[in-house]
Amino acid sequence: MKQKAKPRIALLREKAGLTQLELSRLVGVTESTIQNWESGRTGTDHIERIVRFCKALNCQVEDLIEYMSESPETPGTPPSSLSQIHNLLGTENPAPNLSPDAEVAPTQHATSS
Repeated sequence: MKQKAKPRIALLREKAGLTQLELSRLVGVTESTIQNWESGRTGTDHIERIVRFCKALNCQVEDLIEYMSESPETPGTPPSSLSQIHNLLGTENPAPNLSPDAEVAPTQHATSS
């Protein structure tokens, strides 16, 4: 029996201190698309394929894509901290403090400006 994937997008978004609107702007989709992904209505098939790619190739998601600048003055590096994300979005509110037992990716530490 095939199991239906349950997305963890909402949990990870909340841990990052982002609203659905902020995440949608970062990802380049509509807020309703984020809502659909979080509820599992759409998008999970694509995510599952990416996970299978990574398992088959023994790599991370970031390894699948090579980031290139669109123009010489535009950096091709994605934001590496919540502060940079909030700066890009123009949001003033810092991410809420995470509980000590919350999992945070080692490369995504919030820094104060």
